[in-house]
Amino acid sequence: MALTPKNELSREEKRAKQESAQQEALLREVDDAVRQSDAQAFLDRWGKPLLGLIILALVAFAGYLYWDSRQEAAMERDSETLVGALDQIQAGNLDSGYDRLEELAAGEGSGAAVAAKLMRAGIAEQRGDNDEASALFKQIAADDGAAPAMRDLARLRDVALNYDAMDSADIVAALKPLATPGKPYFASAGELVAHAYLDQDKRAEAGALFAQIAKDQTAPESVRSRARQMAGVLGVDAIEDVEALLAEQGVERESAAGEDAAVATE
Repeated sequence: MALTPKNELSREEKRAKQESAQQEALLREVDDAVRQSDAQAFLDRWGKPLLGLIILALVAFAGYLYWDSRQEAAMERDSETLVGALDQIQAGNLDSGYDRLEELAAGEGSGAAVAAKLMRAGIAEQRGDNDEASALFKQIAADDGAAPAMRDLARLRDVALNYDAMDSADIVAALKPLATPGKPYFASAGELVAHAYLDQDKRAEAGALFAQIAKDQTAPESVRSRARQMAGVLGVDAIEDVEALLAEQGVERESAAGEDAAVATE
């Protein structure tokens, strides 16, 4: 049997490889052409809408950056106004502090505007202008844009300011939602509500509320002490740990005795 020479096989292999390479190159060119055609068709159809979306996104981002910078600058100005007014108030210049807050308090919705109104109401109260103070407190309490804690504080201050002129039922209606354990102003609101209960001759309700205030660890000690005494007068036990209370009072008595002895020695 005759054998094919090695050099002829080599030529055939080379020819096959060349044909294969040419086919691969042709396929790549066809594939690239198809891809370019698809991309061009896609751009022809969606290029302008996509460009519009990109431009719109860039404009929106630029607008946000501008708004954010304006907001930050406004917050800095508001903070400077509040601090400047507070400095004037602490220095005893109530009228100057009141005037500094006028423009800021005229705003709506922002926390700084609400704080400015509260400060102006406090100044008006110190100056004896209770009508103006009450009007400002009521504005804040009715402002849906204000933080709930600020609205509750304004309502509490307004009732405290007008307590003597208010009907006990109105006091209870206004402050009962605040006179709940766990609320930020529970102790202060609860004390006013409990006294309103006494005005209505509801001793049981008053005593129970005084006892709750006395047991509230977050309440100021002065308020807790008053509530404990009132609960005791009404026959309600407001002391959870008698030994701890006696120990605390004992320490206070020893401290007071030591101070008295030091004064006497001097």
